[in-house]
Amino acid sequence: MTKRLLFSFVLAAVVATVPAAAASAATAKNPWRQTRPWNICHQGGEDEFPGNTMYAFKRCLKVGGDMLELDIGVTKDDKVIIQHNTTVDSRSSGTGNVSSFTLAEIQKLDNAYWYSSGDNHYSHEKAASEYKYRGIATGARKAPKGYKASDFRISTLKEVIKAFPHTPINVEIKGRTPAEDMSEYLDNARVLANELKSTKRKDIIVVSFRQDAVDLFHTLAPNLPTAPGINGMAGFLLGGKLLGEGSVAMQVPIHYTFGGKLLTTTKASFVEKAHKNGYAWHNWFGDTDQDAPVDWKTLISYCVDGVMTSRPAAFEKTLKATKSPAACKKRP
Repeated sequence: MTKRLLFSFVLAAVVATVPAAAASAATAKNPWRQTRPWNICHQGGEDEFPGNTMYAFKRCLKVGGDMLELDIGVTKDDKVIIQHNTTVDSRSSGTGNVSSFTLAEIQKLDNAYWYSSGDNHYSHEKAASEYKYRGIATGARKAPKGYKASDFRISTLKEVIKAFPHTPINVEIKGRTPAEDMSEYLDNARVLANELKSTKRKDIIVVSFRQDAVDLFHTLAPNLPTAPGINGMAGFLLGGKLLGEGSVAMQVPIHYTFGGKLLTTTKASFVEKAHKNGYAWHNWFGDTDQDAPVDWKTLISYCVDGVMTSRPAAFEKTLKATKSPAACKKRP
């Protein structure tokens, strides 16, 4: 199940059931609040670089990225790796569920195998010459200067955290199979919590579309910040509830279409409400949103704290050319 489909399915259920309640303002200063929105590299900037590779993470920071966004899966031997989907099919040289591989097996794959520049970056229908990063991970092609073959394979979360000790990281919990049953999210939340509970870092946000996974992670690793799942987001926006304990940011699209109706999930008033209650606001892009200047400028005008973009180099240019409103500096 895709992120967008899951978002619409759960949001519809929550809208129908969430009760109204008054939110009260939080008092603690939130370090995730920013006057200038953070350039958050979604999958490392998957439209500009091979998504969720160490190469992408390194490149996106060089072009202006402030924070990494990535998704985690868990291998057959319970190792936490970086992969957007529950399978390796769409991006790598392999096929099958992430959970069907051991770490040693999955790291033999070429994770830049299907990336190409131009439109449809991960199309499997282009000429072989279009896949200019193909073969670097396996040594069949030389890595670009300053990079190595391992930058193009599937990395572990531990490797990413070690490689970027001073870069904030957003970690999304996914399931284990395309069905993405709740039990899969909970299993992965347990494994992730076990891996992160002893870290001293405070610049990692853990999120999942499944609120139960976020809650379980927080119970097991309470020292790490989180962002809410759909239930928590809808409860705050529609029911006046505060976010769960440990939550530091809202992370939502601008719009979402459900049942033929376009729902607006980001408004200036929503962002202001989050800020007044002590939360940061991060945006990702739904099917009807444009990860492009037209929507970037709107988000900047709303005083959002971060934009999860697949185009960090392009977004950085817009950031430099667009001033944040003076009102953003006056927010709590």
